[in-house]
Amino acid sequence: MKEQLENIYKNATEDLTKASSISDIDEIRAKYLSRKGEFNEIKKNLKNLSDEDKRVIGSLANEITQKLENALKEKHTEFYRKELNQKLLTERIDITLPGKFTPAGKVHPLTSTTNEITAIFQSLGFSVVPEEKSPEVETEYYNFDALNVPKDHPARDVQDTFYTEIAKNVVLRSQTSGAQIHAMEGKNPPIRVISPGRVYRNENINARKNNLFHQIEGLYVDKDITFGDLKGVLNEFIRIYFGSSRPTRFRSSFFPFTEPSAEVDVQCIMCEGKGCRTCSGTGWLEVLGCGMVDPNVLEVVGIDPDVYTGFAFGMGVERLAMLKYAIDDIRLFFNNDERFLKQF
Repeated sequence: MKEQLENIYKNATEDLTKASSISDIDEIRAKYLSRKGEFNEIKKNLKNLSDEDKRVIGSLANEITQKLENALKEKHTEFYRKELNQKLLTERIDITLPGKFTPAGKVHPLTSTTNEITAIFQSLGFSVVPEEKSPEVETEYYNFDALNVPKDHPARDVQDTFYTEIAKNVVLRSQTSGAQIHAMEGKNPPIRVISPGRVYRNENINARKNNLFHQIEGLYVDKDITFGDLKGVLNEFIRIYFGSSRPTRFRSSFFPFTEPSAEVDVQCIMCEGKGCRTCSGTGWLEVLGCGMVDPNVLEVVGIDPDVYTGFAFGMGVERLAMLKYAIDDIRLFFNNDERFLKQF
């Protein structure tokens, strides 16, 4: 049996000398060292030997097995390195070539504008109204009645407002102002909130109007709030948003839920106040509406107008984005044209 082991090792060594690849090494290992290999077959017959022979032959079998294992491992490493180097030579990658471009999505300009405006007002102490207090599907009470809008006001007509079939007097909100009613209900001043969101109006779609757009409503109610506070907040917002100290003007206007009411203009960004087609030659552009909260609105939500005053304002996100980025058509925000969106 000793001679048999030595002959097997001799044959294995000769086969190893002739090997030329990793696959040859794997075949040799299977032939001699696997469960059905020649060395294992001899080890199975050790039980038939005497105790003394078992120790001698068993020790020799283990020694030869270990030597063959080491030789196979060494040869395997040699062939692996050789094949790897050959593969690197034939499959060399030019790392100076540009990588494959994978387009990535970007934040939509309306979303980024909303986020920017929200961040500015948060830095001024305003918090965002929770979504559940700013629903897009609203009752006439919150969209009109509680905001002091008369029953015969033209904004209530189907030519201006989308009425739903969910139930009587349920509409798609035409303004985010209803959120201020939700925000004030059951809450004591001070209240300082903004409410961004989508609004819907039955408009003819053109370069300046769409039947879906975005607004941000603001409200501040506390003791001794004045129109001067309103001007200070809005002038600071305009200064931060447009990135410079841009002249503003407050023009008298009318909104049912504020008294007095005003519209805010900024100096035209296109012509710097000299007059152009964008500003219709006036040198000014309207950016938002505002005013002091009407006492009737405060009474509706149980806030004493003799103790508290407040101001409110509302602005169109699309309009502010158009002014800041010199965009002349509101429809570009909704057409999903990559040429336009990639600019942002």
